[in-house]
Amino acid sequence: MNIQWFPGHMAKTRRLISENLKLVDVVIELLDARIPLSSQNPEIDSLLGSKPRVVALNKSDLSDPKMNKLWAEYFASKGTEVIYTNAITGAGLNELKNMLKKLTQKKLASAQMRGRLQRPIKTMIVGIPNVGKSAFINKISGKASAQTGDKPGVTKNKQWVRINPEIQLLDTPGILWPKFEDQEIGLNLAFTGAIKDEIMDTAELASKLFEKLAILYPENIKERYKLTDIEGKTGFEILNEAGKKRGCLVSGGEVDLYRIAGIVLDEFRGGKLGKITLEYPPKEKTDEEADV
Repeated sequence: MNIQWFPGHMAKTRRLISENLKLVDVVIELLDARIPLSSQNPEIDSLLGSKPRVVALNKSDLSDPKMNKLWAEYFASKGTEVIYTNAITGAGLNELKNMLKKLTQKKLASAQMRGRLQRPIKTMIVGIPNVGKSAFINKISGKASAQTGDKPGVTKNKQWVRINPEIQLLDTPGILWPKFEDQEIGLNLAFTGAIKDEIMDTAELASKLFEKLAILYPENIKERYKLTDIEGKTGFEILNEAGKKRGCLVSGGEVDLYRIAGIVLDEFRGGKLGKITLEYPPKEKTDEEADV
């Protein structure tokens, strides 16, 4: 599958982020805890420059707890402290608020010493589509400030949200980048719903997901779809068997692959296949490997 998706409004969002950076003190970069690297927009670094940043790994209720620990260690080794958040329960949000205060304390104190009135911390939230920004904002603000949905592209424009008397937040639409050089990244984004299903063959996408899960979490799919043996089978073969087990049949007893594909993608994205992380932290190359 050659997956590419960069609709026109994303180019507008890129300009919006760049133009509004001067208005904010610190940026919240929201990543998907199931795909920490794939959900990192490579353009964000150049867009933000030296602007202080908090990295939050959202949807941590859907990711593998053992992998969460490994990813936290990986980011720490890169000098980046991450906070695991859950926009449903609110886990990690108080920690994030404290981090925002810590990162802006000197700047705001300096402004007060120069005679400026005390003002709220101004922050901006950025991230890929469907990473849970709107649900995150609604939870952290304690009210329905942003429209939510389980499809990418719900947020279309920027909006300021008052979190509390101390913090104001600028919401921005989800943004991808013009070309995925690594198709593994494109697949991970598609699996988690960051790319519109309408532009893809969902049966092929679900089969690719099964191929990956058959390696990473075979017992999860065997249990969920009542499958006995998936070893050595292709993703399409596993999808076909799952379709039979779920009764997704058309006339003649053939499996409706698109119907079962929709079920599989929805159940994965909703956490019904268990707590799953699709990426392992990259291993550091040894000196010998780096010289090759």
